[in-house]
Amino acid sequence: MKVAEIREIARGNHISTRGLSKADLIRAIQREEGNFDCYATATDGNCDQHDCLWREDCMTALHK
Repeated sequence: MKVAEIREIARGNHISTRGLSKADLIRAIQREEGNFDCYATATDGNCDQHDCLWREDCMTALHK
């Protein structure tokens, strides 16, 4: 997902986007939605959050 789309989602959740990286924005959205704020933090590369909106992007970020 592009950063502009993520910023739009964040603003829709009343989250300030100023100065936040893509990963920080996604984690803020996850927290606001009551989910684990785990984007790109799986140290072993495994994730059990199969229905997460960010999963595909997260797995890509982990393998960079």
